[in-house]
Amino acid sequence: MSVSSVTSVKKYLKVPFWAQILAGLVLGVLLGWLARSQDISWLVTTLEKVGDTFIGLLKLAVAPLVFFAILVSITNLRKVNNAARLASRTLLWFMITSLIAVAIGLTIGLLTNPGAGTGLTPADGAKPENTGSWIDFLTGIVPTDVITPFTELNVLQIVFMAAVAGIAALQLGEKAQPILNLSESVLALLQKALWWVIRLAPLGTVGLIGNAIATYGWDLIGKYATFTADIYVGCAIVMFVVYPLLLATVAKASPLQFFKGAWPAIQLAFVSRSSVGTMPLTQKVTERLGVPKEYASFAVPFGATTKMDGCAAIYPAIAAIFVAQIFDIQLGIGDYLLIAFVSVVGSAATAGLTGATVMLTLTLSTLGLPMEGVGLLLAIDPILDMMRTATNVAGQVVAPLIVSAREGILDRDKFNSVASAPVDVDEQKPVAVAA
Repeated sequence: MSVSSVTSVKKYLKVPFWAQILAGLVLGVLLGWLARSQDISWLVTTLEKVGDTFIGLLKLAVAPLVFFAILVSITNLRKVNNAARLASRTLLWFMITSLIAVAIGLTIGLLTNPGAGTGLTPADGAKPENTGSWIDFLTGIVPTDVITPFTELNVLQIVFMAAVAGIAALQLGEKAQPILNLSESVLALLQKALWWVIRLAPLGTVGLIGNAIATYGWDLIGKYATFTADIYVGCAIVMFVVYPLLLATVAKASPLQFFKGAWPAIQLAFVSRSSVGTMPLTQKVTERLGVPKEYASFAVPFGATTKMDGCAAIYPAIAAIFVAQIFDIQLGIGDYLLIAFVSVVGSAATAGLTGATVMLTLTLSTLGLPMEGVGLLLAIDPILDMMRTATNVAGQVVAPLIVSAREGILDRDKFNSVASAPVDVDEQKPVAVAA
């Protein structure tokens, strides 16, 4: 590589990460519009391959990353005072914010009637190949072998195995220390590799956004205009109204400082549509906001696989109302309470991956709504998933902040002095250090 090329690369790396993402977003929209309007098939294919490659690289690390992150995070609790109290408070705030989010989703859906005037009919829907039910959800937690969950990327089963391994390691004590040391080293290696993938996010943005515009255009969004607006508005209310209010009133912390520190992770979540893929950056910004490392290394992986206010609360609430209206089915108070219950209890079914189809099928099956409704929403799903995932990740940072503030362990000086966190491979550290 020539000296000028090296200089150009260094200059690029100095550009703020948010600016790189924004540039990728604008370029993606332009290339997608060009490919669609001029019918340039090779450009559509190129954009699709670039986007798919980026998501593929993220998914490549998902299975081992989830396993070792959950295992290490559980064993890390032994280093934290009042570990059981922190874990229970974290879960409590996950549930509280999920209830608020689902209430907002239901309110928006009831006020706007997203299924009315779309021109869609039940015949436009199609049953998904795989559907979710409570029996599938509960029986699917326990794997039949240790290999299949990793090959089929069943994150819920991977979380189960990691939790069992982590609890067993705690019980074994010193005998398990060699395994824990190895796990921490493997996790550090995985995070380093994933950090390099994260640096490719601006390029991935070009492909993902460009392909979405080139493939779907604006016509499809027009048919789902109210539904799409409902999801984006609902997520925006949760992210920019509910979370700041909770931070200001419960945590006594500045919302502006929160967004300063958390924005890089929220951006990446919007582009990658993967809470798990964003997890290393989510943890980094959470620690920079003053949450103790030992607690953050538990709360962030836990949240990345279970805390889904966008995918598991707002989306299924509005989607259930949308499907019911398309199929001319009346929902009652009991149905709305069921939606809230599913959102709080079943959010782990979304598993931090792109898309929320499993959660939607779980909700529809619980309400007895036609599964063909899933087919009505699959085409628009990638566009919705960007905002949903950004909301998920914002919530995954907010909850540990609130708990830390309430428990008096938040480093206020770090929080008050936080700057927008750059993506720097050299700065990335393992989520856990051997005792």
